[in-house]
Amino acid sequence: MRKDRSFNEMRQISFEKNVNMHADGSCLVKFGNTHVLCLASIDDKVPHWLRNTGKGWITAEYGMLPRSTNIRMDREAAKGKQSGRTQEIQRLIGRSLRSIVDLSNLGERQIKIDCDVIQADGGTRTASISGGFVALYLAVQKIQNNYNIQKPIIKNHIGAISAGIIDDKPFLDLDYNEDSNAQVDANFVIADNEKISEIQVTGEEFFFSKDQYNELFLLANKGIKKIIEIQKQTLN
Repeated sequence: MRKDRSFNEMRQISFEKNVNMHADGSCLVKFGNTHVLCLASIDDKVPHWLRNTGKGWITAEYGMLPRSTNIRMDREAAKGKQSGRTQEIQRLIGRSLRSIVDLSNLGERQIKIDCDVIQADGGTRTASISGGFVALYLAVQKIQNNYNIQKPIIKNHIGAISAGIIDDKPFLDLDYNEDSNAQVDANFVIADNEKISEIQVTGEEFFFSKDQYNELFLLANKGIKKIIEIQKQTLN
């Protein structure tokens, strides 16, 4: 059972912007002991299926550094392919960030978000989305300033948080040990207008009730409001 914080309390969260001198937008995000470096790169080429449509694209790549966990893992590049987990997570990050971008106003440009986990202690995908948004926001600001684009490109702020049920009780923002022992594991991606981009909820050999789900949703919604508040403070 959690000792250092209450069931509805998140870990210490911080966003540090402009941590990379080369990237078009950068953010070091920390959710407790989970640290992720998020870098945005602007590319004037869009995927082939978007050429001559006037629309842009947002995509993401995700990876864990060899000593981001308690034992060294081999780089996926050395193995010659990405794991299914990695592919699933980077698609989630990309979908989440595209959901709050007006791709027509972006024009035929692509922004790539690289999320590299420096240190992992649960919630790496939700930290990547929350920090990836800050990097994306900064890159979009650069595009608007360089090309004098007045139309809004970012429609909303967006954040993500994990939640779960442990010993039949709901908890917010699970660390690794909590996630490993959760009966139900969930990830929520919600914008600042409270509209939902994505929800992933899985019973780990357990069923869960509608009431339990609602408890998790309310916890996550409250947590994401706080995350977005910290994002806005960082970007001001």
